[in-house]
Amino acid sequence: MGKLILTLLLSTLFLFSSDVYEQNCVKCHNNLPVSIDKYFYRYLLKYSSERSVKEAMKTYLKEPTKETTIMPEAFIKRFGVKKATKLTEEELEKALDIYWDKYKVFGKLK
Repeated sequence: MGKLILTLLLSTLFLFSSDVYEQNCVKCHNNLPVSIDKYFYRYLLKYSSERSVKEAMKTYLKEPTKETTIMPEAFIKRFGVKKATKLTEEELEKALDIYWDKYKVFGKLK
């Protein structure tokens, strides 16, 4: 009984301690052969600025299509286009903010 309570308590703490990015983005991307940081760098190479990257990602995540994906055609043929996000506008913006802060290279290069 004690182990069950401890397990439930730890599970609850884990759920509440992880953020919208961890719960929704990382969880799914862990099942793909391309690590989540690679998507970021593709967006950064194409769109350059924080605002442009986030806007492009938000547009794609809300209504993903072959035409708006950043991934190569071979990737899309193999894995398809993702389904539209179910995150609210606020959750999506928060997830993109966390994603940007985690992988941005600005201020980290020496």
